[in-house]
Amino acid sequence: MDVSRQQNETARTAERGPRARTRKLMLETATRLMQSGITPSVSEVAEAAEVSRATAYRYFPSQAALVHAVVDEALGPILDWSSDSPDAHTRVADLLATAMPRIDEFEATFKAALKLSLDQWAQRQAGTLGNEPLFTRGHRVGLLESATAPLQGTVPPESRERLAQALSLVFGVEVLVVLKDIWGLTSENAQSVAEWAAKALVEAAIQEAGSVA
Repeated sequence: MDVSRQQNETARTAERGPRARTRKLMLETATRLMQSGITPSVSEVAEAAEVSRATAYRYFPSQAALVHAVVDEALGPILDWSSDSPDAHTRVADLLATAMPRIDEFEATFKAALKLSLDQWAQRQAGTLGNEPLFTRGHRVGLLESATAPLQGTVPPESRERLAQALSLVFGVEVLVVLKDIWGLTSENAQSVAEWAAKALVEAAIQEAGSVA
């Protein structure tokens, strides 16, 4: 069972008044906990928010649903990003310029979500996950497909897909794990390296397509 952003938005639209305030309280509480490095359960958020567990589970029936909602809130303007530029270099650069500062701001939240994803993977491998819904991560796929859209007709479809896949390696919280935690870079330098790598990947794809043609 996957948890989608559309489901979360539908829930938000349906809630008004006290229900909306309770949901907002739970999301704010969960965000605070995740920003402190915790990947909370629904029960833990309910306790911290002083909301009954029964009420909490009506809003978020699983930890995956809760974390997914928090992640979508943290992503904020990244999910609304779009560009009309006809140039792939410009689009990719604009996406990273929009996304990376926000990812850095909510680094702890995204790392807590990453931890849940890794924990669930380990549980699946061990056969202990049971019926717990999966926490899915895939927003960057659509974003990068949009960012590389100007290359349609210039770069073969399989090469454009490979480019988007390669760009996903320099776009996301995982980049901060490598560049800040392992290399000890500042946030600004980490973003600079990510932008340099993204530019190089786009240029490589264009040059490769040109040499084949």
